[in-house]
Amino acid sequence: MTTEQTKKTDRAGRPVARVVRDRDAALCLAGVVISGFGTSALWLASGVWVKDLTGSDGLAALCMLAMWAPTLAGPLLGTLADRTRRKPLLIGASLLMAALLLTLCAVDPPHVLWLLYAVLCVYGAAGVVHDAAESALIATAVDRSLLGDFNGLRMTANEGVKLLAPLAGAGLYAAYGGPGVALLDALTFLLAAVVYAFLRVPADRPVPPAGSRRARTVEGARFLWSHPGLRPLVRAGGATMLCAGLSGALVHAVVDDLGHSPAYAGVLYAVQGAGSVTVGVLAGPALRRVGARRFAAYGIALLAAAVALRAVPSDPLAWACSAAIGAGLPAVLIATLTAVQRATPGPLLGRVTATANTLVFAPNVLGLAAGAALVELVGHRLPLAALGCALAATAATLRHADPAHPEPAASGTPSDGSPT
Repeated sequence: MTTEQTKKTDRAGRPVARVVRDRDAALCLAGVVISGFGTSALWLASGVWVKDLTGSDGLAALCMLAMWAPTLAGPLLGTLADRTRRKPLLIGASLLMAALLLTLCAVDPPHVLWLLYAVLCVYGAAGVVHDAAESALIATAVDRSLLGDFNGLRMTANEGVKLLAPLAGAGLYAAYGGPGVALLDALTFLLAAVVYAFLRVPADRPVPPAGSRRARTVEGARFLWSHPGLRPLVRAGGATMLCAGLSGALVHAVVDDLGHSPAYAGVLYAVQGAGSVTVGVLAGPALRRVGARRFAAYGIALLAAAVALRAVPSDPLAWACSAAIGAGLPAVLIATLTAVQRATPGPLLGRVTATANTLVFAPNVLGLAAGAALVELVGHRLPLAALGCALAATAATLRHADPAHPEPAASGTPSDGSPT
């Protein structure tokens, strides 16, 4: 075997071990896991906290809206990640979120409930900036040949955390109330800031983007939508998340059809999380073998079959469909993020990442709202069948996207070579 063949074999072999052995990749992954644990615990506890304070289901639901709403301002918030060094920005955003969470210890009587919503909204905005800076930093701190493996492991870690953190948050809330969960989340962000401080990345300040604020904001969206390799992925990702939101809103109707109590939905979500953990480990090799578009298309096709079959009232089938949804849904998310990191010039990474997140994840919120109204009108079986067909069409469209446009390369250096 030649030296070049040996190198290729090494690049293809043991990708997970290579990510873990890469110092900066391991630190980035640790930061994601630590901060994600606290965030997942807070997502559950905040709604329960508001419910206990007010007795209102509607006010409790507003907690999730407060955290998700800043995603709509992603293109604007993402410019912050392109105007300053990403490592100090990650540390600063983590410290800001820790400080904000400490103010929640003042929340107790209902008349100060506005503070909780305000903190959650700022928390969501800081999270958008944090995610954009993190993605841009990862694109330069992690070997480009490992980006698919890293993003797959990131998905695995996030889903693994979601299996444990809500239980920890619920237990902590039962023992110490909302302030106890807020303190836990603040501690995780402090620890994440320490982890990010140990990253070894170039310290040079990026060149500030030229032009007006509006021009800088639009530039990221223009690059994303004009790129022939990224546009089909982002479009498919948004359509998939819209359908996923609609399907997610129907899960309690599915549980009722199975003859179980509402708590059974937690079992289905746990099985779905297990599917996501599995696909995260396999994502890197799959991206190298079939490419981003086909990997995403195969995942969406699997999701389509699982969503449609959920209309059949069968416990074993419900478990299988939940696992398939967990495995299929992350494929387009991993493929899109990896493609954005590989194809975007360094100075644009923050804006393009934030814009892509907005276009992909904002439809999920709309789908949840529409699904909640739809299930009251026509039930769940017909919508699930229709969503399966829509997802299958999305998969086919992405699979047969214009082959004349090559996908982003799996290795090499950023197109501008600029440090972060």
